[in-house]
Amino acid sequence: MPSRKYGPSAPAVHHTVRVLAEVGGSLAGQPHDHVAFVDLDLTETPTAGAVLDSCTFRGVRFNASAYSDSAFINCAFVRCSFFDTVFDACKFTGSKFEGCTHDLMRVAGGDWSFTGLSQANLARASFIRVRLRESDLSGARCAGATLRDSDLSGASWEGADLSGADLRGSDLSALDPLSVTLRGARIDQWQAITVAAALGLTVD
Repeated sequence: MPSRKYGPSAPAVHHTVRVLAEVGGSLAGQPHDHVAFVDLDLTETPTAGAVLDSCTFRGVRFNASAYSDSAFINCAFVRCSFFDTVFDACKFTGSKFEGCTHDLMRVAGGDWSFTGLSQANLARASFIRVRLRESDLSGARCAGATLRDSDLSGASWEGADLSGADLRGSDLSALDPLSVTLRGARIDQWQAITVAAALGLTVD
């Protein structure tokens, strides 16, 4: 099994929130630092401008919610549900995900660099024009996923399943094609040259 590049450790907790009313019924437009959010239901909750630094989310349901211009920096997500959740121009730098579900999650733009997504099931997720530099995707199940036009430079891919994934337009310079499953994946002609070079082939 691939080792995690970013471990599952959670940030220190200074306050725990179990009822959304404690923070005014919404995360929108509010800063939170070292807060643990536990077993909250944020289903269908639109949120803009939230800023969360070093927070922990355990068993939180983000289902069918839309987030825009929000920041979740160095946060830990444990057993959370992101079914049909939309993140538009959001920042998740340094955040880690463990045991979460990402079915139909859609990410457009934003910065997800240094995120820990090791072993994540992203088969039905979509990332378009996302900065994912040095993210940990080792062992990730991305069969059928969309990872288009994204910056994946320096990403860790060991053991990832990219069968049938749409990778067109993304930076695959850190991808070792011998360490992943690529059957049926969609790439463009420039990526094909990158993959061929990684295999030691000469393209004339």
